[in-house]
Amino acid sequence: MSRTALRICPLCEATCGLTLTIENGRVTRARGDDEDVFSRGFICPKGAAFGELDADPDRLRRPLVRRGGRLQEADWDEAFAAVDDGLWPVLREHGGRSAGAVLGNPNVHTVAGGLYPSLLLGALGTPNVFTASTLDQMPKHVSSGLLYGDANALPVPDLDRTDHLLVIGANPMDSNGSLCTAPDFPGRLRALRRRGGKLIVVDPRRTRTARMADQHVAIRPGTDALLLFAMVRVLFDEDLVATGELGAHLTGVAEVRRLAADFPPEAVAAACDVPAEEIRTLARELAAAPKGVVYGRMGSTTVEFGTLTSWLVDVLNALTGNLDRPGGMMFPLAATARRERTPRPGKGFALGRWHSRVSGHPEAKGELPSVALAEEIETPGEGRIRALLTIAANPVLSAPDGDRLERALAGLDFMVSVDPYLNETARHAHVVLPPPPPSQSPHFDFTFNYLAVRNQVRYSRPAVPLDPDRMSESDILARLVLCASGHGGADPATVDAMAIEAALGKAVADPGSPVHGRETAELTAQLTGGSGPERRLDMMLRLGPYGDGFGADPDGLTLRALLDRPHGIDLGPLRPRLPALLRTRSGTVELCPEPIVRDVDRLRRALADRPTGLVLIGRRHLRSNNSWMHNVPTLVGGSNRCTLQVHPEDAARLGLADGGLARVKGDGGELEVPVEVTDAVRTGVVSLPHGWGHGRPGTRMSVAGDHAGVNANQLIDGSRLDPLSGTAVLNGCPVQLAPLTEPTPVLPD
Repeated sequence: MSRTALRICPLCEATCGLTLTIENGRVTRARGDDEDVFSRGFICPKGAAFGELDADPDRLRRPLVRRGGRLQEADWDEAFAAVDDGLWPVLREHGGRSAGAVLGNPNVHTVAGGLYPSLLLGALGTPNVFTASTLDQMPKHVSSGLLYGDANALPVPDLDRTDHLLVIGANPMDSNGSLCTAPDFPGRLRALRRRGGKLIVVDPRRTRTARMADQHVAIRPGTDALLLFAMVRVLFDEDLVATGELGAHLTGVAEVRRLAADFPPEAVAAACDVPAEEIRTLARELAAAPKGVVYGRMGSTTVEFGTLTSWLVDVLNALTGNLDRPGGMMFPLAATARRERTPRPGKGFALGRWHSRVSGHPEAKGELPSVALAEEIETPGEGRIRALLTIAANPVLSAPDGDRLERALAGLDFMVSVDPYLNETARHAHVVLPPPPPSQSPHFDFTFNYLAVRNQVRYSRPAVPLDPDRMSESDILARLVLCASGHGGADPATVDAMAIEAALGKAVADPGSPVHGRETAELTAQLTGGSGPERRLDMMLRLGPYGDGFGADPDGLTLRALLDRPHGIDLGPLRPRLPALLRTRSGTVELCPEPIVRDVDRLRRALADRPTGLVLIGRRHLRSNNSWMHNVPTLVGGSNRCTLQVHPEDAARLGLADGGLARVKGDGGELEVPVEVTDAVRTGVVSLPHGWGHGRPGTRMSVAGDHAGVNANQLIDGSRLDPLSGTAVLNGCPVQLAPLTEPTPVLPD
């Protein structure tokens, strides 16, 4: 018998609404939900493949426990007994510093990933936290922390109302948007063009986004900060600074002008390979646009000056009056966010509150650089990581020098992986705990609603009942919290109960809360929902900016109201939020924070350094999302291939042939890879996609193994970092390239 169910897609940041067709407990079709308040029926190839991914036969159904050196199936009680036996003795003997945690990208795509990791980290009591952020967007968090006092206050382009969009190092036609949740990003770009707006793309590759743009600026990789600083200089030189109403909330404008003096267009043109007059035109057109915005992403963050580039993006938006105004760069207000408060100074944002044990890397936003994980495991001494928890993470592929990390993982006393696959990282674990497929899980976008181009709220209950032999991801993570606390045998529901009690306790003590002075027991009794996570969601919605305040606003938002609107609730367009959201010590947008000022010295030195030779950049494909889409047959193959793109002039100079093999050598190692000769990349640049390199022994991902590709991160040794954010430099890395007439024999280990 066939039926349909609604589901929000968890496979990228666009969060499109899906209508699933379910037959005999299996998803047989996925199409766009025409009535979804946000996506309006849009769907991409990943969403259309939802059923195929959901039913992937390589997904683990039962836990795996290492016995006699081999991972073998076990029941859930056996698996958590093994976690207790392996984890708690390490913590008891060596303390929290002996543990580490790695959180991967998919955590922000699940309800459990939004609710439990912070509780787990608190139970572990470890400073050794590593996430995908230091391989991706951490420079945006650090920049926002310094500018606004809140590392999670990430402004997004108001796509539907802008008429001038300058995109730096982003390819939303393929990514569907990143740090900018926008279902049908391609349609929104086409709408911009139809209403007479202008799209400019700054990127070393002629991406799908660049091909549809009015102007493509083929910049030299890693020089974005120089280009943007020169644009700032033009704004000041030509009296184009116009902060408008925002000016009353800005400090540090004069200091920015002083810093920009060293970066005139003529000085940066050769380094960027962008003519000085073209730089001036970019600045003038941005200043002249009635509603303009600069938006930067992965290509601008995973570079040597990622934090400076992210800062300059917001500086340009601020100096042209396009920060916090319709059509510019704006701050979403999610349904589970804190309520708006009376503007006042905050605590500000601090970097380097602690440092990594071995190399002394400063923390950023409570995290250490992912590249430091291997040395923290390998290096003997007090505080060495002996036990590791990885949740939806595959750092062997996603972080630099995966070969070194593999060797380090083999030396751990104990390792737990929460992952649906036995992948390149999980294969080293002592216990693997597989969450159920997406159709059997609820969905709420705790993270992406904070980045949405329109305020809205949607919730999906599981489309298919949980199989009897599976455990919900929430229960898996709650039981890990208990194991890390030394209470492994307790009921996982106690974790949700304690979280609710703690959150309501803070709310009733807060004079600005709608429940100030009330009894927590009375509020707890009002919560609805069929599970602990739903009760926590109900609480967050009620306390949030649109919530009912537990009866204070009878028309306000609750879980019950959301369940009554299965296609979601539209909460309206983005609206100005400054100065209320600011948490800086001054209560202003601190446009020129001291850590930035110090790092500008490094940029000045780089201006004099003109390296020659080829540099490597990554690339994204519409049917891919890092390493976790490569086991779905319809999402691999075709144009989604792991090839090295080389410009025809560079190919001719080096003797490379299209379809032939090349040896690529970087700081971290060398690879043999098929060559794709194309003018989609500019001269001096080669491009290799991220997330490939499957097929290592011991994995159980048959499709990915058949389409293994090579791991671009193995060319990178992790020594190149953006020092403010600890983010690995993954783009703009120097490489050497030579033709390979015959493959090098693979020697046995």
